Amino acid sequence: MKNPFRYFKTSPEIIRLAVMMYVRYPLSLRQVEDLLHERGIDVSYETVRAWWNRFGPVFATEIRKARSVSFHNSPQWRWHLDEVFVRINGETHYLWRAVDHEGEILEAFVTKRRDRKAALKFLKKTMKKYGNPKVIVTDKLRSYGTAMKVIGNQTPQESGRWLNNRAENSHQPFRRRERAMIKFRSTKSLQKFSAIHSSVHNHFNQERHLNSHKTFNLNRETARAEWRLLAA
Repeated sequence: MKNPFRYFKTSPEIIRLAVMMYVRYPLSLRQVEDLLHERGIDVSYETVRAWWNRFGPVFATEIRKARSVSFHNSPQWRWHLDEVFVRINGETHYLWRAVDHEGEILEAFVTKRRDRKAALKFLKKTMKKYGNPKVIVTDKLRSYGTAMKVIGNQTPQESGRWLNNRAENSHQPFRRRERAMIKFRSTKSLQKFSAIHSSVHNHFNQERHLNSHKTFNLNRETARAEWRLLAA
């Protein structure tokens, strides 16, 4: 692979740091600029914008490729599906999300509607990448059931008020990030950012409450070290 940094005078370490700060944390472009300035790095917020647009997809793709090996070797026995509305230029759009039983975000997909056709497209896209799970957990939206019947899927479906907390909780980091960005201007920009954000979230998500402090620190340092080597 050609070096993606070859036309940039700034060091790759600084670019990786700026992209991580903007995508991972609920910071505005100007706040990232200020934090970099505190570290003695003089760049404008427009430069940060250019970096995340250019390198965000590159880093996300590399993360997905690295995780896909272990992911496909693990049993996919339960998926959690959910959708939330997002405003784009005053119009309501829907961000569909598939999460596995360990909290890994499998797919983030944007549509203009919340109907059978949209659910069908979302399910086909996710199953094409990851196969069929043993159980699919959803909210009470009927579009999921009708879409599963169309594709002839025999996977048992579970739905209930509290069963889908795993998927609903997965929206929270994105919602915090969305508020910092104020708004999205197009479906394309929302799809792009949600895909990048999902990959970065998966990379750094260590499920702290399930690990000891020592294990958590070790996993966190490993994730940071791997991030510093992206696109190297």
